[in-house]
Amino acid sequence: MLVLTRKPGEGIIIGDNIKITVIEVKGGGIRIGIDAPAELKIHRQEVYDRIIQENKEATQWKLADLNSLSATSLSSKKDKK
Repeated sequence: MLVLTRKPGEGIIIGDNIKITVIEVKGGGIRIGIDAPAELKIHRQEVYDRIIQENKEATQWKLADLNSLSATSLSSKKDKK
């Protein structure tokens, strides 16, 4: 991990197209600005962690869930006949 000290108005460049600027230091927080291409996804860490967790949970199928889904699907096909 690279650790840098920056003052308000100063920034860092990542690659050729990402610029991070310290906007304000206030109390126990720092406001930063991120200038990056629109197609690049940028998330706060807690949001990213939640996305990863929900994706993991979505891939964990239980046999009971599959049986319930199959029963619902078969039931709706019979209703259409």
